[in-house]
Order: sequence, then structure tokens, then C-alpha cells
Amino acid sequence: MSAPHTQPRIQHRSCNICEAMCGLIITHDDNDVLSIRPDPEDPLSHGHICPKAVALQDFRTDPDRVTKPLLKRGSDFEEISWEAAFDHAAERIRAVQAAHDRDAVGVYLGNPNAHKFGNLLNLPALIKAIGTTNRYSSATADQIPHHVASIHMLGHPMLMPIPDIDRTDFLLIIGGNPVVSNGSMMTAPGYGRRIDAIKARGGRVVVIDPRRTETAERAGEHHFIRPESDAWLLMAMLHVILSDGPARLRHLEPLTDGLDRLSAAVAPFTPERAAQATGIGADTIRQLARDFAAAPRAACYARMGASTQSFGTLCQWATNALNIVTGNFDREGGAMFTTPAVDYVGMTSRKGKARRYPERRSRVSGQPLYNGEFPVSVLAEEIETPGPGQIRALVTVAGNPVLTAPNGRRIERALQELDFMMSLDIHVNDTTRHADLILPGTVALEETVYDMVFHTFAVRNTVGYAPPIFAPPQDNPPEWEVIARLTAKLTGANQIGPAPDQVLAVLLAQGFHGDTISLETLQQTGRPRDLGPLKPNLTDRLETPEGRLDLAPQAFLADLPRLLASGDTPDPARPLFLIGRRQARSHNSWTQNSPRLVKGRNRCTVEVNPADASRLGLADGAQARVTSAAGTVTLPVEVTEAMAPGVVSIPQGWGQQGGHLSAATQNRTVSINDLTDDRRTDPLSGNAAFNGLPVSLHPA
Repeated sequence: MSAPHTQPRIQHRSCNICEAMCGLIITHDDNDVLSIRPDPEDPLSHGHICPKAVALQDFRTDPDRVTKPLLKRGSDFEEISWEAAFDHAAERIRAVQAAHDRDAVGVYLGNPNAHKFGNLLNLPALIKAIGTTNRYSSATADQIPHHVASIHMLGHPMLMPIPDIDRTDFLLIIGGNPVVSNGSMMTAPGYGRRIDAIKARGGRVVVIDPRRTETAERAGEHHFIRPESDAWLLMAMLHVILSDGPARLRHLEPLTDGLDRLSAAVAPFTPERAAQATGIGADTIRQLARDFAAAPRAACYARMGASTQSFGTLCQWATNALNIVTGNFDREGGAMFTTPAVDYVGMTSRKGKARRYPERRSRVSGQPLYNGEFPVSVLAEEIETPGPGQIRALVTVAGNPVLTAPNGRRIERALQELDFMMSLDIHVNDTTRHADLILPGTVALEETVYDMVFHTFAVRNTVGYAPPIFAPPQDNPPEWEVIARLTAKLTGANQIGPAPDQVLAVLLAQGFHGDTISLETLQQTGRPRDLGPLKPNLTDRLETPEGRLDLAPQAFLADLPRLLASGDTPDPARPLFLIGRRQARSHNSWTQNSPRLVKGRNRCTVEVNPADASRLGLADGAQARVTSAAGTVTLPVEVTEAMAPGVVSIPQGWGQQGGHLSAATQNRTVSINDLTDDRRTDPLSGNAAFNGLPVSLHPA
């Protein structure tokens, strides 16, 4: 018999599926969600919502969801008790380390952890308890160039410039599609309306992308660019601006070093040479640079296409430099810095202390370690290659690297060679199906919501907190407690640490708004609160040892010869370039088992320019074979003028083949990471170079 329904109640909370933090009004009773609606009074999203928010209820009621600890016996899983699961995990982890060394256990953290406040608080203690330096996460498949640029220029990986889009007059977007993503490394729900507002006040939005994205359509100004040439464009724009006249550093001039070195470094990047590399005309580059410099308030934002490529860190450095030399850094309408209620930068500050970067290099191929993480591109080789430090066991938390990391099928083969694997997850998916032990996780409606990371990246200072609506199934502990209890089992502690709410109360009191914002006030208010627009504050927050801004870090200058030598000869066997794309009804791989998000036509297609389709004999809807150095996939063709000639696109997050995911596998889809090459990286940051991958395309 089902439980009786109670009187409906309402909770205001932020959606924590992606970075947007859209405000929601959730009507529910004790057992079920009755409705999920946008909150028109939310101070950040102002009534914006996307399909993923409505699907929050699906993750809780997913019939394929793991709700009991599962231990593999032969090729099948069987349910065991929590106590037996914790004992088995600790015993096997320590056995592997006893037989090899402490680094024989690796840890991989997936994207959902960034949205789980309790996980962020407890995962560092778990990694310390395991004692390994072999740590990986989705950040090195996505955003690490942003952090590396901030480390070398500003002194802290989370001191991140955010475009003040609601007050700018000129927004330049390079390789980003925020109308679909609602901002990435820039929390800005309802981005289409924000673009409309810029244009309505007489401003401009210009998009640079090899695909005419939904953002480009909304902006109205768009230039195709060859993949992996964005750094050429940015350096040429700097060349024009610094050749035309002196830089305008404004209030940052007394604190800025390296302007002369930057001017010398950009001298070879003339618009004419950049035109050859990018496919954008030299006169267009000059005009774009001068218009940007002349705008009263301007901001340049470079994201996924600019980050996930071979020159990702150079792109993020040049983006910061462009904002700085035009006087648009730490200034209203330019690139600014948040002052969130929980100061994530202050929590990890080492102000005035010298740091060494990269912190170390990976064992096999010497890739850089930043923020305590090795690039996920080296995970497979670190499992495959014998010797001290070889990974013999792996712990994954809310991650699916077989689908989301470069050359994912190589990772899958490597997982089968492990002595032990444990996963904390809600699904048996393409990665966790190889685990020896799966511990069930919790989902958003069962967790405390405080988005510590993405309040730090938001275009306006706001704060939002909400307690869980429902208890986890089967009387399971919440996910943060699973992590804490495993930590205690490994350390021998007889108790776990404080609950997330207790820690949040302390962090709020120590934050920028501690005099007006407390956990108690948030609980009483019951909905997100506005803390005001971004304000200039960088002069007090620089974390470099000298307290100065470095405009031309030596690590970046030393990489410029590689950029100058790039882009000369295409691969005749693989003459096309592959890029990814974001879709509004999916977020990486973990949302794909929601029926309402995957219903309808198969959206996993390869987009092809009409001229390329005609030349290759490909018709719309026909099957095509895409081949790279790493593999081959076959999927439907979508012929569209949105693609630049010579460039094709496959969306990310698809390709579920194994595991127990009925909705995700109802259509036969492919993973773009069956094609991506884990040997292609940005050497400065180690970030995987997903975009600009050479491929061939043929009728299947």
C-alpha cells in the first residue's frame, strides 16, 4: 500500500543540476513532487527555467536508480548492508595499498560534486584518509585553463573574473554558448534575455565560433573561426590595441607588472597572420579590436571552445589581458569579481605566500598537476603502466569518465585491469558497471542546497539555501554522510564531522556579508536573497606573493612559439575538424536517464555544412561514419548551414551502452569521447583538447 498523501507544501530553492542556479517553486507533499515552476521573484534567474529543472523529480523516482549497496559476485551485483559495504571498501583499499603503495589508489570526482555542498566539505578529508596523490576530476576535461590563468596572473585558482553582462556595452563571446548553458564559469540564467537587454540599450554582442550557435543567433553578430585558432584572434586584437596607443589600466596601473613584455610578445601576431590562421579577415580583426577598445564598457568571455583545445590556457590568459589593457578589468560593465556570502577564495587563501606551479608532474607522460589534480587525460596510462605509483584501485564519486573523458573506451579497458574499484553513484552506468562495490548516492531533492562554487561565478551577488525536501530511499544516509563514514572507517575515527548546515553557519558568519546573512536568516526567509551587483574589489584581493597583477607570466610567454608554429598543415587522411556542442535538455552524461529529457527524436547527430555534405555524398538523416586517430563511430547526419565549412559537431554526454539505464539507451547513440584523443592536451594546463580534433567523414 502506498503512503498517504499529506497537505501540499511549497519550497523555494535553486536548481543545482547545472551552473545557472535557476530559482524554483516546488510544490510537494510528503511523498511526491506535485509541480516544479520557475520563481519570477528569484533575484538571479527572474523566472527563467529550463527543461532540466522539471526533471529533478525524475532523478529521485528513476526505476534504474541504485538504492542499496551493491557488491559484485562474478558478473552480477548483490545487495549488502551498509556496514558490510564500508568494511569491504576500507579492507580492499588498504589491501591494495599494502601490496603496492598509497598512490596505488586513485580517486575520480565527477561534475555533480561541484553542486553538492556536503560533498565539497567532506571529499578533501576522504582523499586525505586514503592518502593518495592520484586525484582526478571532470575539471581537467573542462575548465582548468581558467584556473591556471588566474593562478599565474592573480595568485589564486578561484579568483575568477566574471563578465558584468548586465551593465556592459560590448560583449565579445568566444567559443561559448550561454543561451543554452545559461553561462559556464559565468552563472547567468536567462542569458537570451540578457543579450536582448544589451542590444536594447544600444550595445553589441559579437560571437566567435565555428558553429552559429543559439547564442550567435540571438546576438545577431557572428564570425566563423577555424577550431583551435582563438588564441591567434585574441593575440592579434591585443597587437592592434597596444599598437594603436597606450594601454588603459585605470586603477590597476600601480599594481600591474608585465605590460612591456606583453607588448613585445604580441608583436608577431599581426592581423594578417591571424587572418590566415583563423579565417577571419585582417580588416575585420582590426575593426573588432578597435570597437572593443572604444566601447564605454566591454567584456570578453571565452569558454568551452576556447578552453578545451590545445591552446586553452593561452586563450584564457589573452582574454584576461584583453579585458585588462582596455580598462575593463575589475570595473563595472567589464570583467569583475564576486563577493559571495561564502568566500571560497578566502577559505583557501595563502595570501603573500609563494607557491610552486605546476605543483608536480604525472608519473608517465609528465602532465602538470594543478589544484591537487592530475589531468584526466592521463588516467588510463597511469592504470596501464607498471611501476611505483601505478593505479591498482580506483574510487569514483558521481563520475562517468568512460563517457566524459578523452578516449573513454581506453579508460574502460583500463578499468578492467584494476584490483579493486568502488563507486558512489545513483546508476550502474558505463563506468560503474566495472566497479566491485557501488554505494548509492542521493539526488538534489534529498540534499541541502547551497551552491558554494557557482555563487562565486555569478554575474550578480545572491545567496540561496534550502533543506532537503525528501529523505533518501531505504533509510540510506545522505551522500555527504556516506563520504564521511567511509573516511571514519579508513581513519579509525569513532565519529564523523559536523553536518553541512553546521559548517555553512560558520562560513556565512566569516563571509563578505556575515553582518546581515546567517543560516538562521536564510531559513526564516525561505528563498534566495539579493546581495547586490558586482563591485570593484581586486586591489584588496590579489593573492600573488607580491600582491601584484602579472600581465605576462613567463609560463605563458614561453608557450607562444608553439602557437606561432601551429595550423600550417591539415591531416590529409582526416581533413575535417570535430567540435562538441551543448544541448538544453542534457547536462554531461548523468541526466540522460530522465524520460522527459531524452524523449523525441534522436538528438545525437553529426552536424555538417551543406557544402561538405554534398562533396562527401551525405544526405540529411543518413548514417555517417566519423573516424579519428582514437576510434570510429556511426551516427545520423544533420546538414546545417550553422556549421562552418570543414567543421563537424557531435554533442557531448551521449553514448550509453552498458549498465542499467533504460531511458538513456532507448535510442542508439554514440559518445564523442570514443573519438577524442587523450594524447591531445593543452600542455600548460593538461586540459584535454576535445575541440579541433582531426576526423574523416564517410557515408556508413
